[in-house]
Amino acid sequence: MMKEKVCVPDIGEASDVEVIEILVKQGDQVSRDDSLVVLESDKASMEIPSPVEGVVESIEVKVGDKVDAGDTILVMLTEIKELPQEIEHSEEVASSIDIVSEARQHRPETVTQQEAVLQEQSRENLDRDPTAKSKVHAGPSVRKQAREYGVDLSRVTGSGNFGRVIKEDVVAYVKNRLSQQVSDAVGAGIPAMPEVDFSKFGEVEVVSRSRIQQASARNLHRSWLNIPLVTQFDQADITGLESFRKEQNIRLAEQGIKMTPLVFFIRAVVSGLQTYPQFNASLHPDGEHIIHKKYINIGIAVETEDGLVVPVIRDADKKGLIALAGESANLARQAREKSLNIDALQGATFTISSLGGIGGTSFTPLVNAPEVAILGVSRARIEAVYDGEDFKPRTILPLALSYDHRAIDGAEAARFTDHLARVLSDTRLMLL
Repeated sequence: MMKEKVCVPDIGEASDVEVIEILVKQGDQVSRDDSLVVLESDKASMEIPSPVEGVVESIEVKVGDKVDAGDTILVMLTEIKELPQEIEHSEEVASSIDIVSEARQHRPETVTQQEAVLQEQSRENLDRDPTAKSKVHAGPSVRKQAREYGVDLSRVTGSGNFGRVIKEDVVAYVKNRLSQQVSDAVGAGIPAMPEVDFSKFGEVEVVSRSRIQQASARNLHRSWLNIPLVTQFDQADITGLESFRKEQNIRLAEQGIKMTPLVFFIRAVVSGLQTYPQFNASLHPDGEHIIHKKYINIGIAVETEDGLVVPVIRDADKKGLIALAGESANLARQAREKSLNIDALQGATFTISSLGGIGGTSFTPLVNAPEVAILGVSRARIEAVYDGEDFKPRTILPLALSYDHRAIDGAEAARFTDHLARVLSDTRLMLL
């Protein structure tokens, strides 16, 4: 065994570099390339690796000391007779350290599409902020590993002392990114939401969401990201419709039939789809064609304890008001009793979401892709409307038509809601 001094290597133009962390103690067995101390300059932090294998005999610096290239860090007991005459230590030279095999033990045999995306994003991030690397507390072996994986270290949370990034942090970061779906990895540049430990602020309870809620969340998120959505607002005077509906409910009470406003909304939408068939369509996957459907199936949003369910009334254009009243009530009951079969939830060409029974003045419903439009209905209200001679109370219904702007333009949407308003204002038009 012989004593060998380990000195601060060439650190470029930096001088009076501060020792911010000592990673070993007297008596430690150290392997080649193990980090010994962490230095920090105005521009970067760097770990000084051991050039040899041996045992730490003494440490010649302490935290807070200022050192320059050539200053002694510690004394090693080693069997190696010669130390390398010069050990370069900089961001550029760190890549020469032979740790490739160690870094690759966590790496898949082939580069996946997600990993390629990560590498490209990391390169773009560093191009935008070339100083990002220098702001991170990480040693040369960790930086080498990050370069192998294409990881931007400024995005990795360090778990080492003083927030230093260690190899396990890089591996955990890559695993977390690759566990996401490809669409999330690409993300169209959308930054991820931060994770918050809410228990720091008070008592919390984590409750599992129902499968329906989870599926709805995925579908709505997909629609929001993929559909250029626009909403057209309008209103209908349904004073006459409400009088007619109430009269019919008195007459049909003995048969156990109740006409809800939804029944009339369905009939009005059917009329609108027949007049403007582009709303009863879907975009072809190639983006160059439109699929016009020769059938009209209306989805009706139903609130249940487990979340929103959308059963489908098939061939709604072939059914009258009484038939629609019975079928819509039956589907809503089955949805709440969880007795719907899968067929009852498929094949809609247009959806109606009515919040009239709950409240609200207006809202923006999300299109239920692959449909191209959805009608949102809020609670009707009594308003004073001027008829040319006097103000009279009228029942006004707010309408909100959301549509896929790739398939429908604004003028078409305005004509559609105007048609709905006219039909709802005069129930006789539903017979045409």
